[in-house]
Amino acid sequence: MKKNLKTNLIFAGVLVAVALGLLIWQMVTAKPGMEAVLNYGNNKVLTFSLKDDGVHDVNVGSYTIHLEIADGAIRFVNSPCPDHNCEGFGWLRNEGDWAACLPAQAVLTIEAAD
Repeated sequence: MKKNLKTNLIFAGVLVAVALGLLIWQMVTAKPGMEAVLNYGNNKVLTFSLKDDGVHDVNVGSYTIHLEIADGAIRFVNSPCPDHNCEGFGWLRNEGDWAACLPAQAVLTIEAAD
């Protein structure tokens, strides 16, 4: 009986140590939060957190562009421009990803949040 208790305590200790090690490793290697930066018009800038899912309509002058945020990524959706090329960029989620809607003169980039 004492041998089983000792074995169980050692096993529980190892599990706790592994769990703490994984938690520390995740905190050390975690990427900073990402955000989407929309540049449009005469040097106008809007920033969107990729943590908050939703749809955003932005009037950029000649067009109202529609952006969708879901699962840590953003994309152009339901573009009112004639060619819909901006929708073809798909989901942006990694630092440095970008998409542009030339008729709306809007550029969307992914950057590390400050």
